[in-house]
Amino acid sequence: MQHSPDSRPDGTAPARPSGARPPQQTTESLQAGFLATLFRDLGAEDAEQGPAHPGTDPEAAAHGRAAALTHHRTLTVQAEHEHLADLLRRAALPVSAMDFESQLRTYEPRPFPTDPAAPPAEAEPRWADYAPAEPATAGPEEPPSRRLLDSGFQRELAQARLRHQRDLREWRTRQADGATVEALAARTSHTEAEQARARAVREYNQSLEECRRAYRKSEPAAVESLLERALAAAEGATQDLPAPCRALFRPLTSTAVLDLDLPPLDVVPALSGYRLALDGSTEPVTRAPADRASDYLRLAARLALRALQAADAVDTDGILAGVVLNGWLRLPGADPVCLLSVDADRDALARTRLLAEPDAAVAADPDDEPAQGIYSDAEHDESLVRLRQLSAVVSPDPYGPVPVTPVGTAGAAVPSVAELSPIEFAHLVRELLTRGGLGAWSVRLRGPAGLVATAEGAQHSALPGRWVVWASRNAEPVAAEELRTLAEAVGEEGAERGLRLTTGRFGEAALDLAAEEHYRRIHLIDGGGVQELSRTHLGLPLALGG
Repeated sequence: MQHSPDSRPDGTAPARPSGARPPQQTTESLQAGFLATLFRDLGAEDAEQGPAHPGTDPEAAAHGRAAALTHHRTLTVQAEHEHLADLLRRAALPVSAMDFESQLRTYEPRPFPTDPAAPPAEAEPRWADYAPAEPATAGPEEPPSRRLLDSGFQRELAQARLRHQRDLREWRTRQADGATVEALAARTSHTEAEQARARAVREYNQSLEECRRAYRKSEPAAVESLLERALAAAEGATQDLPAPCRALFRPLTSTAVLDLDLPPLDVVPALSGYRLALDGSTEPVTRAPADRASDYLRLAARLALRALQAADAVDTDGILAGVVLNGWLRLPGADPVCLLSVDADRDALARTRLLAEPDAAVAADPDDEPAQGIYSDAEHDESLVRLRQLSAVVSPDPYGPVPVTPVGTAGAAVPSVAELSPIEFAHLVRELLTRGGLGAWSVRLRGPAGLVATAEGAQHSALPGRWVVWASRNAEPVAAEELRTLAEAVGEEGAERGLRLTTGRFGEAALDLAAEEHYRRIHLIDGGGVQELSRTHLGLPLALGG
């Protein structure tokens, strides 16, 4: 806190007895601010000016300097906490839609600039200024046509027309003579520039419409371009905290895979302030590791939710069936570490917008205790709660760092089964079998390895009746015991048939069991069959390897 030179917080001078002489103003007493006040109150000496008064205690002066240094270092730490709170607030702001309509441009012509120092232009001669006044009527009942037959009026009218035409020709001549070569060149350049602007806007809008047609056809380049524009626009609220996000679109599952670069770990202050030790030195006060980790995860969660919101807001045509987002921490000289991963379907994307403003941990007074964290309870932070509702996996300790396994990744141009997220794999199975004739899907169980669902086919289709579908992508061969379990589920569900689908293969015992009469209602599809279904129904390849 700053005080006046006379140690009054409000800046007023202390009252002196009547007739008393004012104290001598030394160099130290004229210095404003915290240091000068503190040194004077403690009787300390100024480092450059020497002792303020004869007989000043050197130990008291050193103590005063250490106290001042501690105070100002604490203020610096508090400023870092305030900056973090501001980043948290801005990262939670709503995202504006960056769809095709919002990117269209309009052309508005700009008038030719005139020289304000030039004299006003001569007005063009108007006929109204030359036309003679019509002759007065002889009587109130005289028709107007009689006035036009007056010979004097006709001669005056002809002379006025001649004067107007002569003055108009002379005005045009003066205009042509007065136009300099530079003025004509400037006007020509302005006209050409306006034509170029109009042409650029027209060509841009035409290219945007081409991109929109390609986007509606789910062409990867068009979808990825639109997504990355939306992600870059969403990042504008925190330009001082770069968090680039790359997008890859998989037409096989109509899913976008986003790779978000998380901010460096030092964006969260490691200290809560400084304190003066018993020996007179200044020592840092380290924050609890759990508080620092919670603050970083709050910021990472807001950046992840913002990217999901941007993808949802831009997809006005409903091309995306879901979004997979992985948050990567890139450390110098080391491989990237995944700290969070989200697998969100189309419906879940609508639940990513935060409802409340994040709290701000800003100290009201520099003398107050430094903030120990942005929030008091991380378990009730809205952004982390939203991620958990999306079944996201989040690192418990980003400073370990403790990585998490991404729910889905983006690798080669032809996606493999191992790269698909659980929601993607479930969507792929449903799409393949729906196009094959099974509808009315009802998912009973779903996990990273696969799903169990019921479906129904029309009576006259290739897959009639009620089915129990068990699909998985385990590398191990399907055992006979799994077919027995599926047969029991078919009976419990009152279904006519069961389908065991795997992206791997079936064991010999399972194949022998499926050949028995009692298991003729159980149908098998292995990895090769899944690839064939993908080519037949989706027209897209699928790799089985990792």
